[in-house]
Order: sequence, then C-alpha cells, then structure tokens
Amino acid sequence: MTTITTYDPTLFEGAAWYYARYRPQYPSVLFNLLTDKFQLNGKGRLLDLGCGAGLIAIPLSDRFQEVIGLDPDADMLQEAQQQAAAAKATNISWVQERAENISPAAGKFKLVTIGRAFHWMQRELVLERIYNQLSDDGGLAIIKTYEDPWNSEHPWKKTAISVVKRWLGEQRRTGQGGNGVWQNVAVSHEEILAKSPFPRQANYEVKYNKTWTIDSYIGYLYSTAFCLPSFVGENRHKFEVDLRESLLQVEPSGIFTEELPITVIAAWKN
Repeated sequence: MTTITTYDPTLFEGAAWYYARYRPQYPSVLFNLLTDKFQLNGKGRLLDLGCGAGLIAIPLSDRFQEVIGLDPDADMLQEAQQQAAAAKATNISWVQERAENISPAAGKFKLVTIGRAFHWMQRELVLERIYNQLSDDGGLAIIKTYEDPWNSEHPWKKTAISVVKRWLGEQRRTGQGGNGVWQNVAVSHEEILAKSPFPRQANYEVKYNKTWTIDSYIGYLYSTAFCLPSFVGENRHKFEVDLRESLLQVEPSGIFTEELPITVIAAWKN
C-alpha cells in the first residue's frame, strides 16, 4: 500500500459501478462491534472518509442522526447516492472532497470511519484533522480488509492474479491512467496512529465468510485500482474467457468460498 500526496482522478476511473456491486459488503458483525466500542445510540454524527460507494456510511446511517460521506471521486458518490436511495437512507449527505481538505466548518462528529482508503491518504495530516473534528466523546475506526488477491495463498486467487499478469504485465498497476506502479507503505497504520494526537488506541478483529462466483469475481477485479476495465480495453472479452477457463481448472464448480478477516484500528479522543 502506498500513501499518495496528490489526488489522481484516474485511480478508480471506471470502477464505481463495479465497486458498488462487487466489492465485499461489510458484515453486520463489524457494525455491531463499532456500535459497542463507540457506544453508538442513534445520536450524533458520522463522517465516513473515502466513502466510495457508501459501503460503510449506508449500513451505519441508522445509528446516527446525520451522516456525511466524503470522497473525491464523483462517480463513486453518484453510486453511493443511488445505493442510499434504494436503502431509504435519507440522513446522508455526500460531499466530493479529499479527506485532507475536511473543513472545521463541517462541525463535530461522534465517529469517523475510514474503510479501504487510508493508504491512499496523507495519513498524518488526515489524523490531525480528524482529531480536531471529533467531539470529546468521539472516536476513529480505520477498517482494514484482506480480500486483496495479490498476496493470497488461495490457489484460485493465485490463478486469478497470474491471468491479470498475463494480460496487464508483471507489475501491479495503480493510477496515472494505468501507468502508475503500486508501492507498499513503509510504516503501518498502527505506527502512524501511535504518533498522532490520539491518546488511546486498540485493535479488534472480526471474520466472515464470503462466497464468489466467477462472474462476481470478474466484477470485483474491475472494481480495483490494479485491474480497471480500461486496462484490458479491447481485450476485455479475451481476458474474461482466459480468467474463466483458468479458474474452472482450479475449481470446476466455479464457486469459491473463503473466510475473510477484518481488522478495526480504533482510537478515541479521550
């Protein structure tokens, strides 16, 4: 994972539709954990930074009076609006902006959440801004997921990545219209948080089962920064045929089930 200092509008270009439909939904056990640890009671305000298609903001919206979902990608926010309307979540405002630019005028929040996005941010700056935006009894939840196939030991995920490499090259792409290269962060989220103004932090883990079909996994790949639909371009049909045939060789049923962990890096203002 890599921290970027300037926003790249091509990072998830063309991914929003797939993101809303094929990224793994966060399980209810996660939201119950957040409710317990941060004493959520239907009052106060939630700020979801890097909200994407609303995968955190929408399910948590009934535990707050008001929710703000903030993301720099207009297409993601459009998908979020549609998903919120379908869920009848009417207390959410969607704001197109980077997390680094959150304004004090936005007011105070009981909880700030960051899903699959913190590694794209200027982490130290964002933590400083968040701390100032929290109410005295407020807290922060950075949510780390582990569905990424690049370092997976699952044979079918290794097969999927081998197909991606066959069509897109050995290096993992990210941003810059497909010309950027992924680099791991040198310092963990936990280490960054430990040096922030937050006086107390703790890690929690939950697990859930996720079942994929080949079609849903193709959709997932198109939701990622490393395999955008534009990257395969005119070879899209051939890429999908190759991926489908390769995965069926690993599992003829075309059904893949895995247990996925989620880590919540929690911090409190007081």
